[in-house]
Amino acid sequence: MNDPAVRQDLDDLLDDIYHGQERISQAEIQRRAVAAELPAELLTRISALPEGEYAMDEAADLLGGSGV
Repeated sequence: MNDPAVRQDLDDLLDDIYHGQERISQAEIQRRAVAAELPAELLTRISALPEGEYAMDEAADLLGGSGV
């Protein structure tokens, strides 16, 4: 992911949904991303995640965010 604005959108989403949570399902990440009206590039990446639960750092690694 080369666009800093898109990376920031992803980081902001992950910060928001992982607040107080250890693991989040792919379905919940996708639901929250759609609700946040994130760019199509991110929605496509999130939709491509295998079903399951992810820790914040795992999700960030797979989606191209910084995970901090």
